[in-house]
Amino acid sequence: MAGPIPALEECATACAEYLYDSERVLLASHIDADGLTSAAIAASALERAGLPFETVFEKQLDADAIAAIADTDYDTVLFTDFGSGQLDIIAEHEAEGAFTPVIADHHQPADAETTYHLNPLLFGINGASELSGAGASYVLARALAAVAADDETASESPAATTDGGTTLTPTGNPPRADNRDLAGLAVVGAVGDMQASGGELHGANANIVEEGLEAGVLETATDLALYGKQTRPLPKLLEYASDVRIPGISNDQNGALRFLDGLDLELREDGEWRCWVDLTSEEKQTVASALVQKAVTSGVPAHKIDDLVGTSYALATEPLGTELRDASEFSTLLNATARYERADVGLGVCLGDRDGALERARQLLREHRRNLSNGIDLVTEEGVTKEDNLQWFHAGDRIRETIVGIVAGMAVGNAGISARLPILAFANKNDEEVKVSARGTHSLVRQGLDLSVVVGEASRAVGGDGGGHDVAAGATVPRGKEEAFLERADEIVGEQLS
Repeated sequence: MAGPIPALEECATACAEYLYDSERVLLASHIDADGLTSAAIAASALERAGLPFETVFEKQLDADAIAAIADTDYDTVLFTDFGSGQLDIIAEHEAEGAFTPVIADHHQPADAETTYHLNPLLFGINGASELSGAGASYVLARALAAVAADDETASESPAATTDGGTTLTPTGNPPRADNRDLAGLAVVGAVGDMQASGGELHGANANIVEEGLEAGVLETATDLALYGKQTRPLPKLLEYASDVRIPGISNDQNGALRFLDGLDLELREDGEWRCWVDLTSEEKQTVASALVQKAVTSGVPAHKIDDLVGTSYALATEPLGTELRDASEFSTLLNATARYERADVGLGVCLGDRDGALERARQLLREHRRNLSNGIDLVTEEGVTKEDNLQWFHAGDRIRETIVGIVAGMAVGNAGISARLPILAFANKNDEEVKVSARGTHSLVRQGLDLSVVVGEASRAVGGDGGGHDVAAGATVPRGKEEAFLERADEIVGEQLS
């Protein structure tokens, strides 16, 4: 069967064949939404291929984490959503015979080589905007299905385990021999990795969307591009919309209520506000048209008004009105698990646990939202420091280092925080190290910004390390070296945007 991304098919097949010939596999993955969906896709594919495996998660794949992996008795290690950027360290352990790595990643590779390395950047595909880590895992899963299909001796009862329990099948998604039913998770990962630029997924991601549509696990539509269409009551949907700020509605509870009450629609049911998903097509059109008109009369720029509409990605087999139905809301739910040391919960949700794991994830999401709100308030009240080419703040211990980057991105556009400058956020990681998260915009990227290079070079200049993507990246630096890091980062951004 042909793979979804022709340019990656030969490499994916080689990786899949090696995995299939392995006695067992250690699956190591990152903890964000892209990492969790990457792990879930890989876990499902390994189980269906009859391969025993164990899953572990790492917040950061540093030298110590790789050394711990090398100390296990696994001969084959599958890295998903990381590994490329740490390839120099991984290659050293491989050369010593500790394990053979198989990498399905989309981050900038380190200057080293290994045989089984599936990364879109190696094949002329942009890993920051065209294929996520979950997408790379999906390509590998499709290839593994093809390899297993060619082997009539594939086991039907694999001994698969994860650190969250037994691997399950996503609810409503009957397993397919070709693994196309996993395309929905790949889209959740891509959306969670901010790859839906301009309101939709592009490039290789679009190929995966097509496979998801054909498999019946995805639905797409042109719709209002606001977060929370499945679960937020209409006033909250409009009040909390942050991507396009409309004066008199955004961050204005009374303004959002006045706007909705002024429409000739019955938007309440039994006294409760309805959600966007509950509206008819005609009602949605009325609200959207009025919203656009409000934006025009409020002086919102035309290009921003265009951002009010985009492509929605729905998981067709998940219930309407739940976080799991919308790819964006699903990814946020996942981000609320592993960032609070519960990767097992996020993985369980991805793999179909709709009882304990889903309820725990929802509890973590409520906590996550409170922490984000408090963090955004803190940054907005205290403001940021502006250098020549960037802006920054240091949260210390007041914002968790696992969410400080999300806070930074969401705070952009608030009073005193410019959308025309990249933002760098610091938070204490431990007694010796500080986490740095950097966020930009796709507009800045088009002008030449590459935050992966910025934080990578600046962190290594002060004895740390980092990387990521052009629009979002992260690093760890020694405490006390923030000023030197900022000085170098500011210089690099200036060179990129000059």
